[in-house]
Amino acid sequence: MSDGTTPIRLLVVDDHPVVRDGIVGMVASAPDVEVVGEASDGAEAVSLARVLDPDVVLMDLRMPGTDGVAATREFARLGIRARVVILTTFDSDSDVLPAVEAGATGYLLKDAPRDDLLRAIRAAAAGEAVLAPSVASRLMGRVRTPEANALSPRELEVLALVADGATNRAVGARMHLSEATVKTHLLSIYAKLGVGDRAAAVAEGFRRGLLTG
Repeated sequence: MSDGTTPIRLLVVDDHPVVRDGIVGMVASAPDVEVVGEASDGAEAVSLARVLDPDVVLMDLRMPGTDGVAATREFARLGIRARVVILTTFDSDSDVLPAVEAGATGYLLKDAPRDDLLRAIRAAAAGEAVLAPSVASRLMGRVRTPEANALSPRELEVLALVADGATNRAVGARMHLSEATVKTHLLSIYAKLGVGDRAAAVAEGFRRGLLTG
């Protein structure tokens, strides 16, 4: 990943040129992000990622041919180190969670403000799970039962370890889970708590009494 002195290498994947242009334009003025390539489908994304070695890939879900889920799965199979952040319109995308389970680091909405987009890119480059707050609220807006909001015992254990300052790798080692699985648990925790990052999740956990001092 980026070491903080060299720019984060970004690959933008979307089958609509206007969307790619919009993203490139949004990040162009950020000195710590460099767009190294653009792809119009998942197969092209895989090919370019193998050559360009990006730090982060912004991946559209719905594309002709190889879609975002299949491409993300192929990244994991080939051992491509790039962190994949799924871009979604959400209202019509039902494959977001399968993409995360396939190895994506997180997801955000295509209409996310520039600051949210850059924050997501930087967080993904640092290996953190990314879930835009607006996505969390939309996710939970579809849930009607309080029980669906409750964290599972395993999610509570992950949250407690994070509150103690454990990294994703440390949590995985402690719980005998892969880092990808830890990230999936974190994304579920973020959605259930209606937050966008680990600090906010810990704070909300204390507020709800899920964590004790």
